[in-house]
Amino acid sequence: MEAAVEARAVARFVRITPRKARRVVDLIRGRSAEDAVTMLRFAPQAASEPVRKVLESAMANAEHNLQLGRNTLRVTRAYVDEGPTMKRWRARAQGRPGPLEKRTCHITVVVEPVQEQPGAGQNRNRRAR
Repeated sequence: MEAAVEARAVARFVRITPRKARRVVDLIRGRSAEDAVTMLRFAPQAASEPVRKVLESAMANAEHNLQLGRNTLRVTRAYVDEGPTMKRWRARAQGRPGPLEKRTCHITVVVEPVQEQPGAGQNRNRRAR
């Protein structure tokens, strides 16, 4: 059994909530890397920019460190972990403080080269004779 060739990139302490970042990461998991970059470039969510940057970093790592082509890569794993929460306060009625939690997250993207399936180049839509 051969070792899996994979490239990864991690962005830590990103100032966006993990819940919002997971919505974006779920869109790209399992897609080809080029399609995922295009999708993230036009996604309206604010979390799409840091996720796109992490994906492009993973693709650059694959190109530079493993000599893999950008068009052969697929997003195999992408996940968001919760980072530390900054505790702040906000003024409320009668001079009392109200809690304010500024959440952070860690975004991880792993890309691998697409492996050819046996018989992938054959026409599968031919009728049986």
